[in-house]
Amino acid sequence: MKTWISAFAAVAAGVAFAASAHAATTVIGSTNASDCATAAQHGRSDRAAIDLCNAALRDDNLTIRDRAKTFINHGVMLMRQLNWTGALQDFDQSIALQSDIGEAYVNRGAVMIGLHRYQEGLDLINHGLELGIEDPAKAYYNRGLAHEGLENARDAYLDYQQAVTLSPHWDLPQQQLLRFTVVRH
Repeated sequence: MKTWISAFAAVAAGVAFAASAHAATTVIGSTNASDCATAAQHGRSDRAAIDLCNAALRDDNLTIRDRAKTFINHGVMLMRQLNWTGALQDFDQSIALQSDIGEAYVNRGAVMIGLHRYQEGLDLINHGLELGIEDPAKAYYNRGLAHEGLENARDAYLDYQQAVTLSPHWDLPQQQLLRFTVVRH
């Protein structure tokens, strides 16, 4: 029995990115860095939230790991504003400081998806998953977007399914799955 999976409407990269998931990371310690992390995890990217991250990076006596995570959170906020260049600089700074934090690679991969560089995005997300991340459902969701950009409906479908399995109350991957038709012969 063969199984065919197809998406009825390919997601345009801009629309896909608008619905992409951003992997913020937890920082325990300094007030500004912790508040920056909380803001990023709650989807904020306003000036006040970015200022918290800037203050943490400028003023706080952070460990190298917390500084790397703060760069990730700052980059997530810039990515939400579609500031690709700034976000990439932040993720690169994070990787230069601490190369074993998976979220830096997953978010860098999300930027590549936003730039229509799907294979690069997929490779980065895979590396981030190998390193481990706090919320793997977001990585699988973004990997699904990359697979769709590469016109690989089967793997996109499987990644969206994995995102739902890992985070069953998250609507975004469930909405993506509604666009697919699975036919078994």
